[in-house]
Amino acid sequence: MVQAPQRTAFSGPTLIRLLARLMDVEFTESRQSLSDRLSQWLHWTDAIALSTALNGNPPAVPFGVRALGSAEENECARVRSALANAIVGNNALAAVKRHGPAQAPSHGAPTDAAADYPVFRQRYLSMQQAMETGIGNLRGRLREKLAARPPAMTRLAEVDAVMERALSPRERSLLAAVPGLLGGHFERLRQAEQKTLADAQASGDAPAITPGAWLAVFRKDMQSVLLAELELRFQPVEGLLAALRTS
Repeated sequence: MVQAPQRTAFSGPTLIRLLARLMDVEFTESRQSLSDRLSQWLHWTDAIALSTALNGNPPAVPFGVRALGSAEENECARVRSALANAIVGNNALAAVKRHGPAQAPSHGAPTDAAADYPVFRQRYLSMQQAMETGIGNLRGRLREKLAARPPAMTRLAEVDAVMERALSPRERSLLAAVPGLLGGHFERLRQAEQKTLADAQASGDAPAITPGAWLAVFRKDMQSVLLAELELRFQPVEGLLAALRTS
């Protein structure tokens, strides 16, 4: 018996593995080292700024600055929870229905006539903007706390600031492609259901699926991708927070 080839295990971020599954494509991990990839992403001016941050004398800690204990932990948890709740709590499907026709579809008409991907795409873009703003502000506040700690922590805050300035444009460009990938997934789900319903109608059999179920599947997939992107974007914050715990 011929066995289907198995996909190569991929140990990349959850977001990449999830997109690979939804797009039904196989990703291969880069053989380049992290330093080699960074050398391609950093402009020479970024390299100078990074070298200065690593080798320069950190500024003196202002007199009277005190650590806030668990305040940073609480703030990070609050921001992350607010963003996750925004992803899970807002119903993009309800928005689609509000923009769709008020009357019920006639017999034989597509049940997904009101579904419009631009509504979902705009929802995704607005969540990306909320994540970028919220996490960026939080990251800056954590750097301020690190700058008030011993010199090694101050230097880490400077390095993180340089890396954020240097890599944010690339991160923004790469993540901007995600809504387009989801658009393809949206259409594949819709077309698959339409074919299943058409085949059932042609054969005279009762459809094995509930018409319109594909849209609920898509919404769940989009939610999972957004949560995975939140996890990815939060990694620098987790690193700064870990540094604060040890300082």
